[in-house]
Amino acid sequence: MKEKLASESVTIQDRLVQPGDTNHIGTVFGGNVLAYVDEVAALAAMKHSNQTVVTASFDSVDFVSPAKSGDMLHIEGVVTYTGRTSMEVYVQVTAHNILSGEAHLTAKSFVTMVAVNEEGRPVPVPKVIPQTDEEIRLYKTAPMRKEARLNRKEYQ
Repeated sequence: MKEKLASESVTIQDRLVQPGDTNHIGTVFGGNVLAYVDEVAALAAMKHSNQTVVTASFDSVDFVSPAKSGDMLHIEGVVTYTGRTSMEVYVQVTAHNILSGEAHLTAKSFVTMVAVNEEGRPVPVPKVIPQTDEEIRLYKTAPMRKEARLNRKEYQ
């Protein structure tokens, strides 16, 4: 199976935060952000594997700062590491105030996706090749996240 560059999996979506997407204080619901992260992670993993994928875990989700009604959410995901059938995807959400031009990090997350066949059974995925400094850093630190994920499962 041919290896693929991390950059080949980059997936970007922009979404406008509507009033119905917000809570009583006018900031976007965290659950909505999680759904956007899951969708971008799945698309990035599908681009990398050319397979259907399922979500195996959210390793972490850090909500850094709120996004408000009228902000544009810029959601970007990239495959950072691969196992035999699994892919770690890093997703970052940035809120942009379109009128002022200001932007700030809203959330970041690591999601593990698994490639599956028509019967829902895991199938092998290509190895990922990091190129940029950030991709290399995320690739090198992925085994620690994988170990933490496995340890977490052991105690559940």
